[in-house]
Amino acid sequence: MPKAANKLEPRRSPRTQGRQGARNTSASSALSAVNNVAILRDLARRLQRAFGAQRWWPARTPFEVMVGAVLTQNANWKNVEQAIANLRAERLLSLAGIIALSRLRLQRLIRPAGYFRVKEKRLRSLCEWLDGRCKGRLARLAKTPTLELRAELLAVHGVGPETADSILLYALERPVFVIDAYTRRVLTRHGLSHDREDYESLRGRFERAMRGRSRLRRMNELHAQVVALAKRHCRVRPSCEGCPLEGWP
Repeated sequence: MPKAANKLEPRRSPRTQGRQGARNTSASSALSAVNNVAILRDLARRLQRAFGAQRWWPARTPFEVMVGAVLTQNANWKNVEQAIANLRAERLLSLAGIIALSRLRLQRLIRPAGYFRVKEKRLRSLCEWLDGRCKGRLARLAKTPTLELRAELLAVHGVGPETADSILLYALERPVFVIDAYTRRVLTRHGLSHDREDYESLRGRFERAMRGRSRLRRMNELHAQVVALAKRHCRVRPSCEGCPLEGWP
């Protein structure tokens, strides 16, 4: 014999049950979001204690940051430094200098950074955009909203999300977070992300966690500290002894 329904608890219709399930899912998602913010803030605190201020990006001018952001694509930073040193030695590390260079000469100067034919086109495209947009006077970009400026950068040949965000954060001082291979490796190994999570989703998680006072400085430092962690401990072959994230989260 079927068990009698509890008269004190009204029977829910399928529609009511659906609404209740949606509320539960929404509450669960909200809790996950809160936990995610707390975890990423804890990550920032741990890396700040371990590595301190990194004062990244290593460049003399914002324009040099922009050049480095293109040249560092699929490249070792020491090789990028050599390419930048070549441009500086020839007194060509400027917007006008690069635009005036012939295709072959620019390729020769940036050759140490690798993929020099591809990067010559990309670097020239960025410089031409910058010349047309503000004649290289970055202060003229100050009133352009960050999202609008990001969309413009992404429309430049060879500028993807990581390059655009590096330029925004380090050259133009906009509060965006840069997602790179190091960030993905660290979060994946600690169970906080997965290989299929797209760039924008991961960037949004960090930017929500970094809201508040001094967010530009904190985003700058955290990205640089993640890079430091990945180079010292979270390598392709991990070296976990002494890692500040051992056993975390």
